[in-house]
Amino acid sequence: MKILVIGSGGREHALAWRLRQCSGVEKVWCAPGNGGIANDAECVSLDLKSVNAAADLAARLGADLTIVGPEQPLVLGIADEFSKRGLMLLGPTKRAAQLEGSKVFAKRFMERHSIPTAPTYGIFDSEIEALMALRSVDWPLVIKADGLCAGKGVLVTSSPDEAAAFLTRVMKAGEFGDAGKQVLLEEGLVGEELSYIILTDGKDFISMAPTRDHKRAFDGDAGPNTGGMGAYSTDELLPPELERQILETVVRPTLAGLKKDGIDYRGFLYFGLMLTSAGPKVLEFNCRLGDPETQAIMLRVDFDLAQACLQAARGKLGFLTAKWSPCASICVVMASEGYPGTPSIGVPISGLDESGQRVGATIFHSATRRDGSVYYTSGGRVLGIGSISERLPDASAKCYDTISLIRFRGFHFRTDVGTSRSATRVAIGE
Repeated sequence: MKILVIGSGGREHALAWRLRQCSGVEKVWCAPGNGGIANDAECVSLDLKSVNAAADLAARLGADLTIVGPEQPLVLGIADEFSKRGLMLLGPTKRAAQLEGSKVFAKRFMERHSIPTAPTYGIFDSEIEALMALRSVDWPLVIKADGLCAGKGVLVTSSPDEAAAFLTRVMKAGEFGDAGKQVLLEEGLVGEELSYIILTDGKDFISMAPTRDHKRAFDGDAGPNTGGMGAYSTDELLPPELERQILETVVRPTLAGLKKDGIDYRGFLYFGLMLTSAGPKVLEFNCRLGDPETQAIMLRVDFDLAQACLQAARGKLGFLTAKWSPCASICVVMASEGYPGTPSIGVPISGLDESGQRVGATIFHSATRRDGSVYYTSGGRVLGIGSISERLPDASAKCYDTISLIRFRGFHFRTDVGTSRSATRVAIGE
């Protein structure tokens, strides 16, 4: 099998790394990829905003299967274009991808199909009406821009002034363009977050290993929201009774709701959950794998992922089962100076050769470019350092030991991934 992976981040590097190890895989490409992904897949150029160019590329390469990493191509309809051309792709259709592409669509879907989620104070397309609604909400409040905002379209606040300023930036100043034309005001949920991801062919599904990520930039869940500063996976995150509850109240009702609405969903479906005192509630859907959750998940895969993806794309997942390493895994993100604001790019990275030889650690490149033998930063989240061991503290120790060998100007990372979290906190989602 020859597989094309669409994307350029740490999630795509982890996918390419794992797929390359599957026995039936002959070739892996990644488009556009990055400097580090080139060690595990052949990188080819691609404009991620062009679904036609992606289909042209898959046809030219003769890819047996294309797997889409990021959300933007899915929301733009890459699956529809591939289907029209008779090309095999794993990923939901444009309509199905609205579960992530539109917070309003997702909220109405959940309300229509009785899927537990945060109560909504209202959906607004008028800044004035949204500002007036602030007078009658409970605090803390969650404000969500409707469309894709690269993880920056959500505000959790207990300050009316901060909420008003955010609404003005989003709806009047147009900080996120059309993505901010509508906003949702939601009740803030309190509890522990859990990322529960499935691979589905629209009928049957297999569950990925459970993960928990760290969204805030700094230790102790302090600082601004990010795309994710680290994640870990262990079976202890998901006791059998909790998983049963998630399946019965969230996963199966979602799949049934999609079927009832006439939506054929094939691909990865991410449930961002808040484990509240009243049970698990959905913060958000993602129409793809998470990042950096994927890095932690791929370290625990103990089955033929390529075959599972192919059968899901064909609509024939059937009774295929996923086998997972009983070990615990972790991924810690090393980020550029300035992230999650404006990151410093073009900064040389040292220590990768030495750290790459460290037993027990795997380095996933998220935003690097390579010039000769030197790697340079090319974005905010630069590297994901992953490790797996029988115990989470041991995996964490290997991970941070490897990080100590890597250097680039102004880098920062969280030191408490997988080891320290607040007992309760307000939901932030993406």
